[in-house]
Amino acid sequence: MTDPEFKKFSDIIKTPFNDISLLRQAFTHRSYINEHRDAEADHNERLEFLGDAVLELAVTDYLYKTYPNKPEGELTAFRASLVNTISLSEAAAELSVNDYLLLSRGEAKDTGRARQYILANTFEAIIGAIYLDSGYDQAFNFIESNLLYKMSDIIARNLWQDAKSFFQEKAQEFTSITPSYEVLNETGPDHNKKFRVGVYLDKELVAEGEGHSKQEAEQKAAQLALATKGWDK
Repeated sequence: MTDPEFKKFSDIIKTPFNDISLLRQAFTHRSYINEHRDAEADHNERLEFLGDAVLELAVTDYLYKTYPNKPEGELTAFRASLVNTISLSEAAAELSVNDYLLLSRGEAKDTGRARQYILANTFEAIIGAIYLDSGYDQAFNFIESNLLYKMSDIIARNLWQDAKSFFQEKAQEFTSITPSYEVLNETGPDHNKKFRVGVYLDKELVAEGEGHSKQEAEQKAAQLALATKGWDK
């Protein structure tokens, strides 16, 4: 895929790039680099790391200013309901990110849960690329146009409410099983831990969530599980 094709994507998102190679890198999955050793670009994991931080700040900034009378707990729930794998992957799909991904032949065949994670991670990498190329304001504009508009619907449908309690209620209603949660991975230093938690119905891993606390990761996992099961309607 050539730089002019990525220029088309920059036109779609109405975000001009001074360095189009940053956008190309945002779409480059590690598997592609492993399969194309001569590729000039690096993979997108560092951009994803940066974009994740910019995204969290932008959403937090927006929520803080838009809902001045809401307590911290509700704002945290709002954010968790907006910034999760399903929400980000849907936003990426709406931008036709799939059409620009640089993947290995094996990864390109996978269209299930793994592809959701790739799309969500690429969305964050795009944010990181925009931030590096044009700064925070341009990155915020992208997030506002392609993600923040969902917040009003989330609030209207009460999707932000305690996802763990709601998922337990639905799980018992439909399966008579009480969900259980397990920490699958934790990374980072003690002062900045990141947890990945899985939510299970018996032995079925329904969904995974990430957060800077086990509680936040559990909430995100429960929110994803509700969407995965179609119980969030």
